Amino acid sequence: MTPPRPAVAVLILHALRGGLIGTAELLPGISGGTIALLTGVYERILRSADHVVSAVKALVFGPARVAGFTDQLRRVDWWLVVPLLIGMGAVVLTLAGPIEHLVTEYPEMARGLFFGLVAASMAVPLQLAARAPRGRAGAPAALVVVFLVAAALSFFVVLFADGALVSEPPLWVVFFAAAIAVCALVVPGVSGSFFLLAIGLYTPTLRAVDERDLGYLAVFALGALLGLVTIVRVMTWLLDHWRRLTLVAMAGLMLGSLRALWPWQEIPAGEDHGIGELVAPYDPVWGPILFAVLGAAIVVGLLLVERRLPSHVAATRDA
Repeated sequence: MTPPRPAVAVLILHALRGGLIGTAELLPGISGGTIALLTGVYERILRSADHVVSAVKALVFGPARVAGFTDQLRRVDWWLVVPLLIGMGAVVLTLAGPIEHLVTEYPEMARGLFFGLVAASMAVPLQLAARAPRGRAGAPAALVVVFLVAAALSFFVVLFADGALVSEPPLWVVFFAAAIAVCALVVPGVSGSFFLLAIGLYTPTLRAVDERDLGYLAVFALGALLGLVTIVRVMTWLLDHWRRLTLVAMAGLMLGSLRALWPWQEIPAGEDHGIGELVAPYDPVWGPILFAVLGAAIVVGLLLVERRLPSHVAATRDA
């Protein structure tokens, strides 16, 4: 059942969490799932999304369509979901243009900030994995192999990105791209914005948001819904049956994703942002380093605040 209404301060905190997740979804190389995991709402979002999927399934296939639909919706943590969506929507609708400008005009600073944030965030799934029941595939050697394979997979996927801009993409391409990109909301370490950048849809999508292109956005939303329904079920099952292994794989994906966030990259000719060849630090040097330290400090600060939260607020995190 939906938990009782929390304090107003907690609802505001959830909206801020949603804003952070929305910001991550706009930035290539960083996953909204990573931020959800860091801010302590990842599994609650996943469970609520699974209940929504089950509600739709019950409504369509029965047998008790209305009763099954309403029962599943009652299980959704609306006191978390609604503020999160408000925060995400507010950030995406207001910051799509400025964030594209930030990524384009100050790429080293932006990548440095999120390099530090994602690097420090790896501690979160690793801590959760350490506290998880050993269960199946809990041998240290197996966990190390899974971690390294996930990191290598995430690292080398970046190499397939060319970032060639698609000025007027077909709507069917937008639909299926959204279905894949939405995985970033569910899988930490997998960046939906990076995927859009790799196939040339990053700038058109942010432009569509900034210019309120409702046709493009409607097709994108339908594709995202299809992807969300599919991946939510998969991730829920994995966390229920292979929790420790899944969390370790998440940490590996986050490690590999740092490839896309290395501040100093040689961007292909004709591109003003994107993923390029890794190069040694060039000017500016200290700015990206300071931003990376700032990103890591933000993560550490959030973790320290979470540990000091009063018990009634912490309960809303772990419910």
